[in-house]
Amino acid sequence: PVLDTEDAWLSVEGPVSIVELALEQKRIHYPLVEHQFVLCTILYAIMRFSLKSVKPLSLFDSKGKNAFFKDLTSIQLLPSGDMDPNVLSIRQQFLVKVVSAAVQTLCSSQKAKEVSEEELFPFEKGKNWPALAADLAQYLQISEDVIKRHYVCELYSYGMDHLGEE
Repeated sequence: PVLDTEDAWLSVEGPVSIVELALEQKRIHYPLVEHQFVLCTILYAIMRFSLKSVKPLSLFDSKGKNAFFKDLTSIQLLPSGDMDPNVLSIRQQFLVKVVSAAVQTLCSSQKAKEVSEEELFPFEKGKNWPALAADLAQYLQISEDVIKRHYVCELYSYGMDHLGEE
């Protein structure tokens, strides 16, 4: 972009303006940022639901693991459409665990009416973990239908039939 400046500002001495510094920065590789976002979401879900025995890096193949340690401005080879069936199975198991933990948390907070879910988790107001898991399934190349079916089954198993029907 072209930045017009007044003549009076051209003779000013001092540090470079923040706009000029921003324009000199290399552009980021957006798919690499999305890849990092997926990892952050996975880590947050593990922390939020205290999921045991989940190794976050096992959810990625070797290209995916290598991409985490590269500069965000570099063009990296990200995982392609062909994935190892073992990795896909681990990913599906992880997403199923997230959905199960989310439903369990929802049911336990519904039964303890004295504390609402917003009061219990103020930073997660409006966060729908099962929907987030379904969105994450797209990135992880897992069928959303499998995750949604598991969510409905979990709702029915916890006696929340009215939510399961929706």
